[in-house]
Amino acid sequence: MALLTLTRTIGLAGAIACTATLGMASAAEPKPDFSIKNKWVEASVVLDARIKAEPALAANCLAEGKAWAQKNRVDADKGRKQDPDLFRNAWSYERKYETRSVVDGRYVSIIRADYEYTGGAHPNSSSDTILWDKSAGKRISIRPFFTETADNGPTLKAMRQGVISSLMAEKKKRGAEGTDASAIEDIEPKLLKIGPVALAPSTEEGKSSGLNFYYAPYAVGSYAEGEYVAFVPWESLKPYLTPEGARIFGGARPKEDEDRPQ
Repeated sequence: MALLTLTRTIGLAGAIACTATLGMASAAEPKPDFSIKNKWVEASVVLDARIKAEPALAANCLAEGKAWAQKNRVDADKGRKQDPDLFRNAWSYERKYETRSVVDGRYVSIIRADYEYTGGAHPNSSSDTILWDKSAGKRISIRPFFTETADNGPTLKAMRQGVISSLMAEKKKRGAEGTDASAIEDIEPKLLKIGPVALAPSTEEGKSSGLNFYYAPYAVGSYAEGEYVAFVPWESLKPYLTPEGARIFGGARPKEDEDRPQ
């Protein structure tokens, strides 16, 4: 009888532990803000809590995400009709919008991370960035923070130099120095070519410590190396700042941003 009681107790404890584990796993995965699911495609869009707290920003991101998911559904449907063998398993797509920094309570930098798996050797992922001006209620570029941003101009050349130095240092840290040097050298000093950019967080409240540039797997390294984030400190761009740029930049890059998984 004592053994039976003990067994029941252990069984109950195990069930509770299992339920708790499942609950934690469920809590770890945010519920999609939009999703599509059928036999051939699964697509989801997720906004983080800080984005959802800003109605105009949330609506903007969600509209974009829905259009992206619907396009993938249409493309998958066309692909299935052309070659049903490609769809032994449903194609998967996921887009996440994550707040990276909020500067001066006004400028919100968002990382838009895309994941897709369509049955190839491995999934593909990429990152893009959004800079949202809460006061204007729209997306903007980093142009207002610099006196000039002409292609091959002094500002973009300084940014490119900072990006290359940062990537070289990161490759050395990963033991991948000397690989794909041509891909790094091919980065162009042009605002629309240099790479997705976000305002980096700072140790100084309400400021940005510089610019983070995001490079997807394959962009500047092998797939196995993963994503790279290049950091360019604001001090190296100080000669090119407008009064607004000088106002919002300051402080240093936080350790947690530097150590953030890439």
